[in-house]
Amino acid sequence: MTQPIRWLQDEIADRMLQKLDIVKLDVKDVLIVPDFPGKHLASFAKRYPNANIYSLTEAGVSAVEMWRSKSLSQWRSLFKGNAKPFAAFQEKGKFDLPDSSVDLVFSDLLLQDLPDPRHFLQECWRVLREGGLITFSYLGPDTGKELRALEPGTIHLKNLTSPWDMHDMGDALLGERFSDPVMDMEFINLDYDSDALLLIDAQALKLLQLPYPQSSKKGVLPKKMTLEVVYGHSWVLGKHLSKVEDSIAYIDVKQIGRKTR
Repeated sequence: MTQPIRWLQDEIADRMLQKLDIVKLDVKDVLIVPDFPGKHLASFAKRYPNANIYSLTEAGVSAVEMWRSKSLSQWRSLFKGNAKPFAAFQEKGKFDLPDSSVDLVFSDLLLQDLPDPRHFLQECWRVLREGGLITFSYLGPDTGKELRALEPGTIHLKNLTSPWDMHDMGDALLGERFSDPVMDMEFINLDYDSDALLLIDAQALKLLQLPYPQSSKKGVLPKKMTLEVVYGHSWVLGKHLSKVEDSIAYIDVKQIGRKTR
């Protein structure tokens, strides 16, 4: 995401935190991916005042900008945990955290931009503790459907990097050994007074392949754009139990005990 769409990140983060109201979870360590300066940080400060916060900041956000935002949020855990750029994960393909080190992974509007969401889920599984929770949101494949309905050549569009619907994601969570996935989805309709405003948002959402020509005929573009927002959360349970891959069961050596008389 970029600055023009920051309001959307904050709005969806607020809705995600509301969904956590019914979840009972003792949170000592949190991983936020991506982290960004916004009003959602105040909610984190209130909800998890004593938690260590580890975060991967989105591209283009400076350390000073994050510090200022967290200070304004009166984040009591400001100096607990650490923040690193999301580019570090993209380069290494791995979170810079030990196995089983966090209780909650919070990911707001990220997965649609990842070339391999399954690998991201694997890393979340790795760093989450037994009984930990992943909660996330992302843009589904119906996002920007009004633009895709235009005459070919009117605008140069590109598909979301990961056009997974909620069923694809639910299957992927189960495939990566997460438990009890809960998925839901909603449509958010944005109305526009001008082509320029719509195009700014479409660019920020990474829906455009090329800039829209300024000389193009006005009145061709729609006056609204639909966002499909997919929400999900899932638990890490039985992390050290046996697992099955390709119909072969693997058993953790710690599960093998000696029979006693």
